[in-house]
Amino acid sequence: MSRIGKKPVAIPSGVTANIADGVLTVKGPKGTLTLTLRDEISYTVDGDTILVKPANDTKGARAFWGMQRTLVDNLVTGVTQGYTKVLEITGVGYRANAQGKNLKLQLGYSHDVDFAVPEGIEIKTPDNTTVEISGIDKQKVGQVAAEIRRWRKPEPYKGKGIKYRGEFIFRKEGKKK
Repeated sequence: MSRIGKKPVAIPSGVTANIADGVLTVKGPKGTLTLTLRDEISYTVDGDTILVKPANDTKGARAFWGMQRTLVDNLVTGVTQGYTKVLEITGVGYRANAQGKNLKLQLGYSHDVDFAVPEGIEIKTPDNTTVEISGIDKQKVGQVAAEIRRWRKPEPYKGKGIKYRGEFIFRKEGKKK
């Protein structure tokens, strides 16, 4: 039995969920999200909750049960609160600047990095060394944060690079003389 899968997903007021043609659609104050449903799992919208249960007693159904419940919960959380990831830039001369639908990064390369912001994602730069990525789709917010971080991962000797807020960078000692 899946401990996560057994819990029903609560639907807050102002959010509607319906199932049609194998697609779960959740509408809320921040927007609309959809999820393609799996055949191994049965989904039921019951008043103010969504129940997720395995359709049969196969190993595949049990394996997907908890994950599918979490994906449904992510939809409901996304349309009500949204998701945010914060990146911190460390290094002399390293900075970021949001310009409309582009993010301009100066990361020590001979050229500036222009990152095109995808649809449904909002990027803010409260200061030169902080990038806030927000949106309603948890997967898309995490993917954009990972793509930006990929330009200059934090290195262990000086700690320079782009890291997530709260991420610990294990520091190494330099070469001995």
